[in-house]
Amino acid sequence: MPDQTFDEFVHAALPALSRYAYALTGERAAADDLIQDTLVKVAGAWRRVHRDGSPLAYARTTMLNTYLSAWRIRRRRPVSVPMEVDWPSPDAYGPVDVRDQLRRALDALPRAQRAVLVLGFLDDLSDEEIAAMLDRRPATVRSLRHRGLAALRRQLDSDQVEGGPYARR
Repeated sequence: MPDQTFDEFVHAALPALSRYAYALTGERAAADDLIQDTLVKVAGAWRRVHRDGSPLAYARTTMLNTYLSAWRIRRRRPVSVPMEVDWPSPDAYGPVDVRDQLRRALDALPRAQRAVLVLGFLDDLSDEEIAAMLDRRPATVRSLRHRGLAALRRQLDSDQVEGGPYARR
């Protein structure tokens, strides 16, 4: 939309950017910080981005680069501590347990592997598109995906063995 203001863009794009940031970071607070850092950068380049015509694509690329940058690793923010409550877990909450188990397994992955999985499965991008975004070769993307999925399988299988919510009984 050529006559769109920055405020209108933020209002329209915030739900998509929030889902994307949460998929990358795995924590609501970290996702909010990532969104804020991304929007500050997009606001600084708004005239050029707005004129070139694809602000959402620019914002998503900026978000990915911000997430992957070593600068963010060095600039550690306080780590959120999850609330540990021993709630009863009837079968009705099974899907929540599975999502939590998957989120924890994703949190354990290195940033590059997690980014490849998010871009491939959430954004449904091809290896070539992911490689271009990450400035890597398609073969490296396939390798990162393979190692990431293998690590997820190992983690999820070990959770089942240790008596996780869906342990084989």
